[in-house]
Amino acid sequence: MTEALRRFLAQRRARLGLALVGVLCVMALAAPWLTSHDPTAQLDLVHGRLLPPSAAHPFGTDDLSRDLFSRVLYGARISLTIAVFSVLVSVGIGTAVGLMAGLAGGVVDTLLMRSVDAALAIPRVFLLLVVLALWENVGVAGLIAILGLTSWLDASRIVRAEVLSLKARAFMAAARALGFGSHRLALRHLLPNVAAPVIVAATLGIGQIVLVEAGLSYLGIGVPPPTPSWGSIIADGQRQLAAAPWMATIPGVAIAVTVVGFSLLGDGLRDALDPRTR
Repeated sequence: MTEALRRFLAQRRARLGLALVGVLCVMALAAPWLTSHDPTAQLDLVHGRLLPPSAAHPFGTDDLSRDLFSRVLYGARISLTIAVFSVLVSVGIGTAVGLMAGLAGGVVDTLLMRSVDAALAIPRVFLLLVVLALWENVGVAGLIAILGLTSWLDASRIVRAEVLSLKARAFMAAARALGFGSHRLALRHLLPNVAAPVIVAATLGIGQIVLVEAGLSYLGIGVPPPTPSWGSIIADGQRQLAAAPWMATIPGVAIAVTVVGFSLLGDGLRDALDPRTR
């Protein structure tokens, strides 16, 4: 672990990704202390609409006189919460399915992997649009469940490939010779060895979920209003793009920084944890 940490910190892009993600998380957690405005409060509909960035409102205000700085900060909370918990759901399901398929082999492996292949053939965005269009007022918890249950397929393939590779190694033959059952083999020998690629996939998946959630909220089928979400803020700002370009630009930059940060962090973890790069 010390060697992996040293290799991670030796990479400039990994340090940059860690710094971006760290600043973003700190700002999201400290949102109640960084701003005194309620993100849903309409401050002054007569004189406070579409105000440009200033000392009182660092990111300006929107067409309903709501403070954009507080909306972006609280939107970061929503986006990161949805992304992290969705990835936890997807990684948990994908790891379980991949372990089962790789360890069992034979008919079980064939059935599970062909089912995964069939599910991957369905465009994910189309599936999400259909499900969310039919399910009104999905809420944050429902959105986490839907995103998590539709994003575990790639993780299962990664875990299965690692398990098939590990099964051919000498320590697995020794464990079987000692009479270890499948349950113990999975938990004590396979799961710790597949943790590294799963962690990398989870880190990269957070940025992808942030993008997907922002897109769904932009279309009006994601986080329900008036809860702030980066996607819905951009949608509101699109209507005022000529008069108040900051409304759409600032949350767009926040999304870009988040995705780049998690991508750099994931790449750094992959290079640090992959023994083939040593």
